[in-house]
Amino acid sequence: MTAPLQIVALLFPNVTQLDLTGPAQVFARLPEAEVHFAWRDREPVPTDSGFSIVPTTTLTEAPQADLLFVPGGSGAFDLLEDDVALDFIADQAAGARFVTSVCTGSFALGAAGLLAGKRATSHWASLHMLEAFGAVPVSERVVRDDPVITGAGVSSGIDFALTVVAELYGERMARDVQLFIEYDPAPPFDAGSPLRPEADQQEVKDRLASVTEHRSPMVAAAAERLADRR
Repeated sequence: MTAPLQIVALLFPNVTQLDLTGPAQVFARLPEAEVHFAWRDREPVPTDSGFSIVPTTTLTEAPQADLLFVPGGSGAFDLLEDDVALDFIADQAAGARFVTSVCTGSFALGAAGLLAGKRATSHWASLHMLEAFGAVPVSERVVRDDPVITGAGVSSGIDFALTVVAELYGERMARDVQLFIEYDPAPPFDAGSPLRPEADQQEVKDRLASVTEHRSPMVAAAAERLADRR
């Protein structure tokens, strides 16, 4: 009998819930797969959307992941100074078949030393800062550089998860899951990325400047700490 596929997702305060729950909805449809949400304890963890998610396991009790998954959100940048969480990511990654993230979860992978020389993506407003960890930023919806698979911002988590399903179970299974969850995006506006024609370019510039000013010191400090740890 084949052992269940172990999917371990890191859950942390101020996670962007769709980064986590979009892929989780896809992974929940997989046969013989177990999805675990891991944090320090089993108390409800607040998301950035006004509700909490209850962990199913802890960092010390989580099984070894076949697929390690780190979502993003503002809380991902708090992880850059959290040695316990970063050690968990690094330790799990060492035994995982795939090491993955969505949105700014890729910064936690970088701070754990997992993106040096790797192509990776993130939310468009933070993507350029991945270079601090030796990553090669790529502005694509899903980026694979074995064994690392990263998804771009928030809603791309569903694309990311379907890509993973196709890799693990084949394209037929991925198509069946896509059909079941009726993932047939037809947004009412064509403004979903800085490159789309209806995107407000002044908003793009303002958001890039604000995010860079706020987050670049945290990223630089994390990159320096990583260099010291090596």
